[in-house]
Amino acid sequence: MEPEYRNRKPKEVRRLIREGVIQSPTTGMCGGYAQGNLVILPEEMAWDFLLFCQRNQKACPLLEVSDAGSRSFSLTAEESDIPRDIPRYRVYEYGECTGEYTDVSDLFEDYQRTRGKLVSFLIGCSFSFETALLEAGIPVRQIEERVNVPMFHTNIPCTPAGVFSGNLVVSMRPIPHHQVSSAVAITASMPKVHGGPVHIGYPEVLGIKDINKPDFGDPVTIHDGEVPVFWPCGVTPQAVVMNSRPPFVITHAPGHMFITDLKNAELKD
Repeated sequence: MEPEYRNRKPKEVRRLIREGVIQSPTTGMCGGYAQGNLVILPEEMAWDFLLFCQRNQKACPLLEVSDAGSRSFSLTAEESDIPRDIPRYRVYEYGECTGEYTDVSDLFEDYQRTRGKLVSFLIGCSFSFETALLEAGIPVRQIEERVNVPMFHTNIPCTPAGVFSGNLVVSMRPIPHHQVSSAVAITASMPKVHGGPVHIGYPEVLGIKDINKPDFGDPVTIHDGEVPVFWPCGVTPQAVVMNSRPPFVITHAPGHMFITDLKNAELKD
């Protein structure tokens, strides 16, 4: 992540993403603005996925659902173009990741031309509360180290809905012991971007075998006097897609988010 993108406006950064200038994880970009996870799937599966989000709101807090066939999140990002406004996408077919792309316009339009309409879901992202942590003097290690946030599969089952089922994915940030309570309070006030953590310390309780080997993203340094804190993660739908094996889904690549025009302050209780 280039430091100068922290102070850019979302519309400008989305333009740079479309032009291919930005292809990196979006952590730390557009400080103060909400970022979101993306799931695009066939219209006939949209109701099941909507129910899944409603039943698992900490992992999948909805910010917006597009009209069937639409390429824009018109309520949260004016003049957006969903298939081009994320630095990197993943395509899944029957649960298998069949490719990563910086632009999925052709895949999006080809599917709609030959197979039916697609519906896009924008899900709140924990990157959105990082500005508040930084403003409180709480370190955010992956921003310091300019890497992607570490994310892990867990042994915590989500509540199933229709064809969708699977386990929770969490993101991890090392927090100094004396600041854990502040980090919990700050993030708990923002339920639309995952809210408070689901676990503090002891990664093995979540089924995580090695804190230095994340399933997604990059490892980060945990200093003496710090404790790993785990938040629900919007990569959960990708784990659910791999488990449930729908015929066609487009998602963001982990850490590569959709940047909205919403201020993080608008997402607080």
